Amino acid sequence: MNADARTLPVTETRNPATVNIDTVSTLEMVHLINAEDSKVPAIVALEMDHIAAAIDAIAARMAQGGRLIYIGAGTSGRLAVLDASECPPTFGASPEQVMALIAGGERAIRYSVEGAEDDHAAGGRDLAAQGAAALDSVVGVAASGRTPYVLGGMAEARRRGALVISLACHHPSPMADLADIWIAPVTGPEALTGSTRLKAGTAQKLVLNMLSTGVMIRLGKTFGNLMVDLQTSNAKLRDRARRIVAQACNLAPDAAADALAACDYEVKTAIVMQLGNLSPVEARQRLQRAGGVVRTALELT
Repeated sequence: MNADARTLPVTETRNPATVNIDTVSTLEMVHLINAEDSKVPAIVALEMDHIAAAIDAIAARMAQGGRLIYIGAGTSGRLAVLDASECPPTFGASPEQVMALIAGGERAIRYSVEGAEDDHAAGGRDLAAQGAAALDSVVGVAASGRTPYVLGGMAEARRRGALVISLACHHPSPMADLADIWIAPVTGPEALTGSTRLKAGTAQKLVLNMLSTGVMIRLGKTFGNLMVDLQTSNAKLRDRARRIVAQACNLAPDAAADALAACDYEVKTAIVMQLGNLSPVEARQRLQRAGGVVRTALELT
């Protein structure tokens, strides 16, 4: 191993399995990439204890009014933005409850903003501008584990007493050193050297999926495996809401649609109304007493 390989994050080292990827057939090429990708779920599985600990810690703070704030750069930042942006329609969370900061700002979601990830101070400023506090959870996301922008945000989060979590694909790392909980799916060298949008990006997407989904389940945003806090903001989501109520309450489609209409298209209210044999007003009161958790609302008398 040369000196550079010893100092580089493993995500930047050369993969011996793909050194001739440009000389093989296209079919062989995609087999090589797929073979590398297939390693990712097992690597992520090694981090389950850390992921579960992060979910419980984040949910405990969010239950008291805290927020989940991702901070990343490049591919990692875009994946964080994607995860945060899906939480409002999927779980009825407000955009302020789960949010993402990306080096370079909104332009960087679609275009490369050169040098933005190297600005340590900007990460701290962006985090401070959100008023991060002790009940908030800040998740730094970077494949290398050492991106200055992310480190700046994580350091500011620590200074403000927030829970700090690291999601990196290299370990040990400066990000892990700053974190209360570190998650490190070490995916190794990429099929294309240094292209961390490949295995590292896939691993980060899997972990982010679990973090946000797990937190929302713990917060009562589901009933079984049904998304009962989704926003019914378009025809597709209204149709999904009807199916959810029908499945949860064993109703015919028309009856589920009627229940939803009676409850102003509030899925949780419709389910509690039907299963509890209540009026919409009584169902809402039950849910309020139960902190929005359907199972708890149904157990109340």
